[in-house]
Amino acid sequence: MASVLNVKQFKASERTIIVAGLPVGLFNDLLLTTLVKKHFQDIKNEGGVVEDVIYPTRTKGVAYVIFKEKKVAENVSRKKKHYLAEKVGPIQLTVSHFSEKVFSSVKAVLDLSIFRTQIILESLVTDLKRKIPSLCFSPLEHNGRISVQGSFLAIKKLKESLLLKASSLLETDRHFISEREKRGRQSPRKSLPRGGNSLESLRPSVPETTRCGEMLVLETDVFLYLKKSGFYESTLKKFHVQCQEKVDGEITTICIKNARDGCQPNNEKVVREFIEKHSHALHFELRKETFVLEGKEPREERNIKLACEQLRSRYFQVLINFYKTHIDIIGSSSDIYLFKKDLMKLIRQTVK
Repeated sequence: MASVLNVKQFKASERTIIVAGLPVGLFNDLLLTTLVKKHFQDIKNEGGVVEDVIYPTRTKGVAYVIFKEKKVAENVSRKKKHYLAEKVGPIQLTVSHFSEKVFSSVKAVLDLSIFRTQIILESLVTDLKRKIPSLCFSPLEHNGRISVQGSFLAIKKLKESLLLKASSLLETDRHFISEREKRGRQSPRKSLPRGGNSLESLRPSVPETTRCGEMLVLETDVFLYLKKSGFYESTLKKFHVQCQEKVDGEITTICIKNARDGCQPNNEKVVREFIEKHSHALHFELRKETFVLEGKEPREERNIKLACEQLRSRYFQVLINFYKTHIDIIGSSSDIYLFKKDLMKLIRQTVK
């Protein structure tokens, strides 16, 4: 998540940074916390006095570092590259200021085995690292799986690169099949081989536009905000399309199809591009804060929920999502700032 805010730590948020890309399973939690603290106290890394390192968190590979001074947090965030140097080699970290964006990082597990019969997977991974240097890649496993972590936009660029690669290989495969068919017609005794690198082996990696219309992948928080604002539903209605949505944690996949026969065939594409453009703008405008409920006394948890409910009607442009262990609030920077300020005021009044 972009930020996890304990109500008591509200004043520390300006002195806090989010660190993503930490190696999961490579070190025990205590050792990794020590390494992180040592790195961000080093003056070579624009560091300073570290008050606390929060790790592990609800997001794997993500830690929160709280500095004694706000200026240090700002300097560390501005530094373009951070490497956690250890015996295993330098590990690149993604660092951002607390609540800088809706999404600090996304982690995805890719199955590249579909490409194995066409290209060398190690070469494919090297090429992806070169094209999208902001992404962090885990070592490639024997079964073709690899973990990738980075911003949502970087993950989206990765998806587009893989689809483009699949389309290119598919086109080559089609050309190969076409040539074999021509030779087969000239020599009837020869038959077309149905090996592992046939057309079917790559079909799942290509957008299923014939069955699904247009496919769109959005960050789930942005998708929920689009629905709350009414933009999403009004767009579907305007262009007479319907959508099938699949929410998978932090990512939501949308399949866009014409709602009825006779609609303009390019409506699906227009809607996809329209929503994509709007969501891209929101990704940079929205901020998210998370109020942790887990471990709090029932009365304190009840007060936080009640305060959020009271502010809902006043901040109609803020999305409030209630979960069992936490509450997410999503909106513009100014709305989130004012919402938190009023929320703290209400909680203090309730305590009195």
